[in-house]
Amino acid sequence: MKEWWLQVGLLGVPLLAVYLHIPPPQLSPALRSWKSSGSFFTYKDLSIFYRDSSGAVGSSDVVVLLHGFPTSSYDWSKIWEGLTQRFHRVIALDFLGFGFSDKPRPHGYSIFEQATIVEGLLRHLGLRHQRINLLSHDYGDTVAQELLHRYERNKTGSILINSLCLSNGGIFPEAYYPRFIQKLLKDGGLLSPILLRLMNFFFFSGGLRAVFGPYTQPSQAEFWDMWTAVRNNDGNLVMDSILQYINQRKKHRERWVGALMSTSVPLHLIYGPLDPVNPHPEFLQLYKKVLPTSTVSVLDDHISHYPQLEDPMGFLNAYLNFINSF
Repeated sequence: MKEWWLQVGLLGVPLLAVYLHIPPPQLSPALRSWKSSGSFFTYKDLSIFYRDSSGAVGSSDVVVLLHGFPTSSYDWSKIWEGLTQRFHRVIALDFLGFGFSDKPRPHGYSIFEQATIVEGLLRHLGLRHQRINLLSHDYGDTVAQELLHRYERNKTGSILINSLCLSNGGIFPEAYYPRFIQKLLKDGGLLSPILLRLMNFFFFSGGLRAVFGPYTQPSQAEFWDMWTAVRNNDGNLVMDSILQYINQRKKHRERWVGALMSTSVPLHLIYGPLDPVNPHPEFLQLYKKVLPTSTVSVLDDHISHYPQLEDPMGFLNAYLNFINSF
């Protein structure tokens, strides 16, 4: 019996070693096209990926898109063309640690740094004095809240915000329920690096599947695109560091919720009500109570945490209705 277990162990060690060094998947044609249509700018010797598309003739409006965790700017691909028909420029970036941007480790990832990166990108693009419409989701909501805080206090280097549209995200820590794996990776200590090393496509896609509606699940190819973007530059190995944003939301709740409460910037929420992370009706009731002057678009009952992917036309129409209302 001992010899049998020894043989299994001897065989398992090299197999595990090979598995842990599996290269990232090849980019799909769609993801390769997305990357080739973008560019990079440098932030403190780190490369940040972004896309900047010229759009509607006769419009001077600019929209900047801020994606969620654990995905990337590719989350906006299904509404990109629709946005270019309304806006003069449509801009999205991969935050540090996400997508095609650099993913340094060890690194103290923070919402504050991501907001500074957005400001740096807009300076790089010559848009420092241009009024910006922000459209955000999930992790990007919190970055948008920090940008709004800086704008309201006329911080040096802050961007000029023309409007802010949020979508499903942890705007209120008390109405936010991260998935078990997020909590485990965030607070797992020495266990987290092991789990991240062992993470694979099936584990990843299974976790994401739970935050999409039953009728709006991504295709297998779309899940692979999400995983490929995560695996690029070994992004799976920095997830535990990035997930500290959950603690940052709690610590800086007064700052970030306060920015929404005190702003005079036009504010809107697009909400998928089947979201287990920001559940209905708890989240929506709190949102309307705390931010009574904000307008709200609630999508169909079967739409969950990724409304821009699950119902791109409904999401786009809701956003354009908001933009055209002021």
